[in-house]
Amino acid sequence: MSVSEHRGASILVALLTYYKLQNTVFSLIAVLLLGFLPAAAAASSPTGLWKTFDDKTHKARGTVRIYEENGTFFGKIESSFNPEELTAHCDKCSGDRKDAPVIGLVILRGMARHGGDYDGGDILDPQTGSIYRCRLTLSGDGQHMQVRGFLGFSIFGRTQTWTRLEEEPRSALP
Repeated sequence: MSVSEHRGASILVALLTYYKLQNTVFSLIAVLLLGFLPAAAAASSPTGLWKTFDDKTHKARGTVRIYEENGTFFGKIESSFNPEELTAHCDKCSGDRKDAPVIGLVILRGMARHGGDYDGGDILDPQTGSIYRCRLTLSGDGQHMQVRGFLGFSIFGRTQTWTRLEEEPRSALP
């Protein structure tokens, strides 16, 4: 093999190696991106367990689990960090929530996705029994959520910031 043939073969091998490496890198990037899509989709939904904070004191209050039924979102109190609330009942509530235990109480009802926010439903304040219109706004990473309760117009209300909690995978068997 002459020097020029050897150089030509070397260039051909180099080009093939380059394109093979480029395809491998592209394939690796595609696999990584596809692997992150389910996590991104989960982060864009409010479903899951959230740590709640008092909007006045900014202290942690408890946890609320947001779940979806037929495209509508609901939230129920799952735990409280205040021992007195563990056995409390919603004595100031009305309707089907009157005197219901606070733990397990559905406080978010009828929320639906509209653009980047969730609204159209209401939120209950179990301390006062008052029901407010509600808007949920997730942060870009899905780890924080602005929960705005208001009367009439959104400017007449209060906002709390809730933090998503990581959950252990649940076993199918008890």
